[in-house]
Amino acid sequence: MFSDRSLSTNVLRQLRSAVGDENVRTDPGVLEAYARDATPLFHAYPQAVVEPDDALQIAEIVRIAGEHRLPIIPRGSGSNLCAATSAQQGGIVLTTARMRRIDELAPAELLARVQPGVTTAALAKAAGEHGLFYPPDPGSHTVSTIGGNIATCAGGLRGLKYGVTRDYVLGLTAVLGTGEIVATGGRLWKDVAGYDLTRLLTGSEGTLGIITEATVALLPSPATTGTGLAYFADLATAGRAVSEIIARGVLPATLEFLDRRCMDAVDAYAHLGLHATAGAMLLFGDDGGDDQVATSLARMRQACLDSGALSVEIGGVAEAESLLAARRCTLPALSRLGSLTILEDASVPRPRLAEMVARIDDIAHRHDVVIATFGHAGDGNLHPTCVLPSAEDTEAIARAERAFGEIFRAAIALGGTITGEHGVGAAKLPYLAERLGPAQTALLRRIKSAFDPAGILNPGKLGS
Repeated sequence: MFSDRSLSTNVLRQLRSAVGDENVRTDPGVLEAYARDATPLFHAYPQAVVEPDDALQIAEIVRIAGEHRLPIIPRGSGSNLCAATSAQQGGIVLTTARMRRIDELAPAELLARVQPGVTTAALAKAAGEHGLFYPPDPGSHTVSTIGGNIATCAGGLRGLKYGVTRDYVLGLTAVLGTGEIVATGGRLWKDVAGYDLTRLLTGSEGTLGIITEATVALLPSPATTGTGLAYFADLATAGRAVSEIIARGVLPATLEFLDRRCMDAVDAYAHLGLHATAGAMLLFGDDGGDDQVATSLARMRQACLDSGALSVEIGGVAEAESLLAARRCTLPALSRLGSLTILEDASVPRPRLAEMVARIDDIAHRHDVVIATFGHAGDGNLHPTCVLPSAEDTEAIARAERAFGEIFRAAIALGGTITGEHGVGAAKLPYLAERLGPAQTALLRRIKSAFDPAGILNPGKLGS
């Protein structure tokens, strides 16, 4: 559908007129930098990189792209793990790197208005100065942008108690594939006038519109936090502890798990002195008032012991921060074990967590690949991670890809899904119809056509 040739002089002239000469880049070094995101094995050159700074400029870029039938790939920091910002069909990568303003922070309304290039960490810091916090907490929060988080409906470590990105998006301004600028939702926590287009745009991975501003909800910062660590002989026992914690009426702010391979990698990386022989560990925690946190931690500790934990440790604030930091470093820790690391995600109902991990281990064994698994135990979201010794070993890569195909199908068979928080992108598009079925897949395409009739917004993803 789209050409991979260099952009014409006429197109480049129009783009430079729209955003300024210095904000249209076609030099090879820049194109190389934007030819990949954080997803391994996907590499595709755009024909230009354009950096607008407001909605009107974006609308003009969309108009130009529509006239010349050029793909537009919206991009935040490129930290996604599903090739959502890979220019598979060439075209224009539209980066929101210049759109980094926090336009408003309104404590009385518990909300903020931000441009899409604001990082999650920057918003969290600004909210914290007013005694507030932004609950979505993706692992890449220091670099990931609010626009990217919304486009993929990012999750994170606090998902069980606080929900995910879509639960905090009150309103959006976006440019559609027609060049129209629409404002959905607004400043209200309750508004059911019309279809919920805000929710529809959230998670649409730039295929329906390009986000130019977001109004997001904030919450009062909890008074304190606490964290504990429980060790188990195996992940099946840890899974029973997770069910027991929930059954006792505790809704943790944090409930994470690591298998033995992850524990070894993290300990070698962070030198925490983790249990040397346990088969799995649970990192659990809560936040709120002092008494509430103490009570929650005590109940979770007892639930773990009653479920067969080898040992349970409760840490103070400093220990909590170091443990959470260690959990966040799981991916870089695993990455040290080989030259290519493929991190995926899949979700299953919480009671099927241990069964899913057992299936992952069996699949890895049959395909002769090393897969370590960690994730969000509280919401059944697993991150199976394959580490390969060489990025040049095409046969091993093919085995890993076949293994992940089986993992996704196993998740579906257990009542789960192919992605809990990373998104579909180009990486998981081959499995999307299997997850959704033909009727829903066809509906996605009709919705895509209504928002983007020319099909120029991030083609090759979701409803494309």
